[in-house]
Amino acid sequence: MSPPIKAVIAPVTPLAQNCTIVWCAKTNRAAVIDPGGEVPKLLEALKHYGLTLEKIWVTHGHMDHAGGTAALKEATGAPIEGPHPDDLFLIEQMEQSGARWGMPEARSFTPDRWLADGDKVTLGETEWDVIHCPGHTPGHVVFFNQEARFAQVGDVLFQGSIGRTDFPRGNHADLIDSITRKLWPLGDDVAFVPGHGPMSTFGAERRTNPFVADQVLAR
Repeated sequence: MSPPIKAVIAPVTPLAQNCTIVWCAKTNRAAVIDPGGEVPKLLEALKHYGLTLEKIWVTHGHMDHAGGTAALKEATGAPIEGPHPDDLFLIEQMEQSGARWGMPEARSFTPDRWLADGDKVTLGETEWDVIHCPGHTPGHVVFFNQEARFAQVGDVLFQGSIGRTDFPRGNHADLIDSITRKLWPLGDDVAFVPGHGPMSTFGAERRTNPFVADQVLAR
């Protein structure tokens, strides 16, 4: 049985953020998840794979994940979905953050749809669950496709690490709770793309992650 979705990771910005292009394998309708910048590169990738951009999905409001969102919408007209409205304060500060990090093209935007825990988003003929996972930022969301056993987790979880919580309104306890109570129940077999670095699975992180492995948290 062929997978319902396909995906390619396109790292963008000097922070090498994992922007991901996912698409419905039946319709070639795509979403760009976390367009942090380098929009011409993303447009070229869509063209290369013969995709029609249907949605722009944003996991959270940090500039390296969302700085190119406004430009991508202007170039394509695709609607913006996410993040959770608790990240509005970060989106409103996008220009200042871009100037501070040497990315003056970063601009704020208004999502066409704010997302909440339990929401569903669609892409082509596929449906995705929205999971609110605060901690790294208060409005962080994760996109999960049940059929493909695939998640885009932004900066909640990484291979061998977890998201930073020393940014404004970050909360370490909330982050651990998001990972253990919202991500782990999805299943050990779920493969995920983190906001930075290589892919992994929830099962591998439960066994070996020095911050949230089962044995670590049981101590």
